[in-house]
Amino acid sequence: MVSPEMGKVKEQLRALQSKTVLSVEASRSGLEGLASLAGVPRGAKREAVMIETVPAKWFWFPGALEKKVILYLHGGGYIAGSIITHQDLGARIARASNTHILIIDYRRAPEHPFPAALDDAVTAYRWLTSTAGLAPENIVIAGDSAGGGLTAATLVKLRDDGIPLPAAAVMLSPWTDLAHTGNSVKLKVAEDPFLTPAELEFDAKLYIKTNHAKNPLISPLYADLAGLPPLLIQVGTAEILLDDAIRLAERAKAAGVDVTLDIWPDMVHVWQAFALVAPESREAIEKIGTFIKKFLS
Repeated sequence: MVSPEMGKVKEQLRALQSKTVLSVEASRSGLEGLASLAGVPRGAKREAVMIETVPAKWFWFPGALEKKVILYLHGGGYIAGSIITHQDLGARIARASNTHILIIDYRRAPEHPFPAALDDAVTAYRWLTSTAGLAPENIVIAGDSAGGGLTAATLVKLRDDGIPLPAAAVMLSPWTDLAHTGNSVKLKVAEDPFLTPAELEFDAKLYIKTNHAKNPLISPLYADLAGLPPLLIQVGTAEILLDDAIRLAERAKAAGVDVTLDIWPDMVHVWQAFALVAPESREAIEKIGTFIKKFLS
């Protein structure tokens, strides 16, 4: 059973879904509109920074551990999302983990298709370990939806390039298969009030362009996952990307990776983003914080 608050969230998302228009502008404005309801949690500190050509922003709370950092990659189907749309979620994760979080505005499609987002994520990580002077073991990479898939792709890219990996990674409702071969893409349509298969197809085409959907740096489900750091993957049963998370966890475990797969009954895509109103969202964020503390304490 979902809480009354989450029940209302699902109703509102269903109403918005019925009015969905497949366009870049609509995706961006819709996500900005949802985010405008939250703002930034009271007491959060913030500071903008430019990482080469990548805009970014720090969020933290007084007393946060020094030199312990989360690099956050926002969701939005690779075509939408920003620091602003994810500042509430990011700041709450920073507070729950007692760390600093750095949210980056990586380049988005269609203006900047693959591999622009991946390049920017790698640039931000390398900046943290060089200019910011952080040891890899003091960094966690996290992301939601497309940002969750980008988190996995970034880990694979760093490993393949011989760059020391972070202490751990967190993926919230990750989009890991842009070929959309998971059964839940069809079977969960009636349950998912947030995403539709048509939206996934629309976003994927803009990001992939002439590349192959099963390129492991586009769809990390098809990557060799051996050697990756410990992973926390949270996903709800009421989302069409359920199988993207489950299959990634299974393949990572088979490759010897320490994986915590946290499946929440009846939760929607990236339900953690509704912490302003829903207790399930706040509980999930506390679990994220506990996981991160385990590796950054």
